[in-house]
Amino acid sequence: MFTGIVEEIGIIKGITAKTEALELHVQAETIMSDIELGASISVNGVCLTVTGFNDKSASFDVMPETFRATNLHYLKQGSQVNLERAMAANGRFGGHLVSGHIDGTGTIVTKKRESNAVYYELELPEELIPYFVHKGSITVDGTSLTVFGVNGNQVTISLIPHTMEHTVLGGKGPGDTVNIEVDMISKYVAHFLKGETMDEPKSELSKQFLKENGFT
Repeated sequence: MFTGIVEEIGIIKGITAKTEALELHVQAETIMSDIELGASISVNGVCLTVTGFNDKSASFDVMPETFRATNLHYLKQGSQVNLERAMAANGRFGGHLVSGHIDGTGTIVTKKRESNAVYYELELPEELIPYFVHKGSITVDGTSLTVFGVNGNQVTISLIPHTMEHTVLGGKGPGDTVNIEVDMISKYVAHFLKGETMDEPKSELSKQFLKENGFT
């Protein structure tokens, strides 16, 4: 589990391609302080397992499903990636609940500065749009952000100077692909409202129930 608060930007020092799979070697500093084999690290929002490390870098395997569903296959030597260690139980919860399981990729359509903020319009897969609401949460390349608008199959996000400087999003622009994770809570609510409970009896949770109990 992660929070979407990026700890540092890592650099890809090596990539080993294996058909629709990869082995990534990522140079980092902050995440190396307490790293161990089997630890979970968010790499551009993708939860990956540490398979090896030394004083300056960590290795990760990317399986075919992750290769196909994320933007990791666009990485090359020298690419920058957002890094975050799994959330500590005794730490502050600065972002929102982030699983590191990518729901799809989006494309940056526009990038526009307004005062101290930079607004991005992202074009997303149509099936993801129902999960987003104005002022709701979205994870973009592992960064916890707020949705400021939903229009058709596009959502608007805004980055402050700190986020522009300390995440890979600051260096991205129109045409670039980003990893998207929708708000975990919205996924579960939609799941129960559909009554898809994996062979369990159909849930009695409904829009009327949520309204009567003050949730909507």
